[in-house]
Amino acid sequence: MWKKIFGNKGAEKASAQVPLFDRIDKERLPRHVAIIMDGNGRWAKGQGLMRTAGHTAGVKTLKRILKTASDMGIEALTVYAFSTENWKRPHAEVDFLMKLFAEYLDKELMEMNEENVRIHFLGRMEGLSESLQAQVRNAEELMRDNTGIRFNIAANYGGQDELVRVMQAIAREAVDGAIPVERIDEAVVERHLDTCGSPPVDLVIRTSGDMRLSNFLLWQAAYAEFWFTETNWPDFTPEEFVEALVDFQNRDRRFGGLNIE
Repeated sequence: MWKKIFGNKGAEKASAQVPLFDRIDKERLPRHVAIIMDGNGRWAKGQGLMRTAGHTAGVKTLKRILKTASDMGIEALTVYAFSTENWKRPHAEVDFLMKLFAEYLDKELMEMNEENVRIHFLGRMEGLSESLQAQVRNAEELMRDNTGIRFNIAANYGGQDELVRVMQAIAREAVDGAIPVERIDEAVVERHLDTCGSPPVDLVIRTSGDMRLSNFLLWQAAYAEFWFTETNWPDFTPEEFVEALVDFQNRDRRFGGLNIE
């Protein structure tokens, strides 16, 4: 199992973490994990490198964490790749991120497909370049019938923007008479969310020390557990990911009620 998750080079290191992995209860894994991949720039600064080097290193971390989540049987993994607010960053950095995004899809697409991953994109795709939109559509279509982990990539995504789009879509249906206003409920909203088809978010992980949602999955994270780490995203390891899962399994999740023994 350790070679499957970490590869040959990481198997020896992983073996030292066997007690931690043994604490995982396969019956109590979170069905849906969401990650705010923060700290690429801070990591690069600490290494004396340009911010772009941090983003490149972060892509390698993402590949490792996706494989770990997939091998452990987690149903869905959602990552915050680029927010609607990230357009405010310097043009050179935005251009680099868009290029990195395209390269990631180009290089990793076939391997993800072979691993039975189902990829899905959240956010306003029309805000991306036409060529990147084409890559997104191709990736989703290629893996549409896969049955493995659902890998949601939030790009040009904002939770508030998503809810506005949901309200607009439902309002149009109501005006057209497709749905009576009194029948609009939580289930109707969820059918219009970008994450439709994924289970509710159970666990949100944020790296690099900040403790906020930053406009990420505002509806979906209503009853999620949160796990924060000071580790910058490029240094986030499968072992630390498992540590978050172990902590999640020790939480008392009441969903507004009481657990009375």
